[in-house]
Amino acid sequence: MKLLRYGTRGAEKPGLLHEDGTIRDLSGLIDDLAGDALFPESLARLADQDASSLPVVEGNPRLGPPVSGTGKFICIGLNYADHAAESGMDVPPEPVIFMKATSAICGPNDPIIIPRGSEKTDWEVELAVIIGKPAKYVTEEEAMNHVAGYAVTNDVSERAFQAERAGQWTKGKSCDNFGQIGPWLVTKDEIADPQNLAMSLSVNGETMQDGSSKTMVYGVGFLVHYLSQFMTLHPGDVISTGTPPGVGLGMKPPRYLKAGDVVELSIEGLGHQRQDVIADSQSPS
Repeated sequence: MKLLRYGTRGAEKPGLLHEDGTIRDLSGLIDDLAGDALFPESLARLADQDASSLPVVEGNPRLGPPVSGTGKFICIGLNYADHAAESGMDVPPEPVIFMKATSAICGPNDPIIIPRGSEKTDWEVELAVIIGKPAKYVTEEEAMNHVAGYAVTNDVSERAFQAERAGQWTKGKSCDNFGQIGPWLVTKDEIADPQNLAMSLSVNGETMQDGSSKTMVYGVGFLVHYLSQFMTLHPGDVISTGTPPGVGLGMKPPRYLKAGDVVELSIEGLGHQRQDVIADSQSPS
């Protein structure tokens, strides 16, 4: 299944993408794509529904992030050998973990907002793993039983905030609209091998990233296992698993986003995102 949430920001409804290309409304069956609705047995009940009998959503509604109630947005740094090389860093002996604030989460086609004072806003296409049932101290062999599915995410980053100022990476990763997720959550049964998916990202039609999840250092199952040794993973938690080479920071000279740019990204089997880049014009509160 391809599960999604549609509607205005903060008032999204659950839905699914039917095989005929229409969005079908799920709000008569579940309140939202969150919590218990992501459990394996809940997803199985949805899969058993006759999707063609569900109400058609008319028009072309905005898509929101495909899950709600995300408690943790966990990111894995330097998790592609070729990206670590372009960053001039060694492959880490254990996964590099950092958090992105959940307030950064937005829909797949919502704009990238360049924060005030930014000169180094960068792009990163990443495979997101969506947790479907609680995971605590799980083995690597058990780990995939706790995965609901996958999605595309853009781990937008402000490199000066991230690395050139004192402190940790989080503030360079957590600005508003720095976490586009979607267009849908693709349940794991539709993806034969998450470690062999083509990934790409372009800026203004020029390909910047053209990689594959096969160069991931620490795979999906290992990451779920590893993270569960330190924290309980809950339904709706998102693990953003790292990016292949081609980020702006790695170019010579580096290249960063500016207002007016258009970013497009996709992962094989998981869909496509398109984002306009805009400046943050909000007045001080």
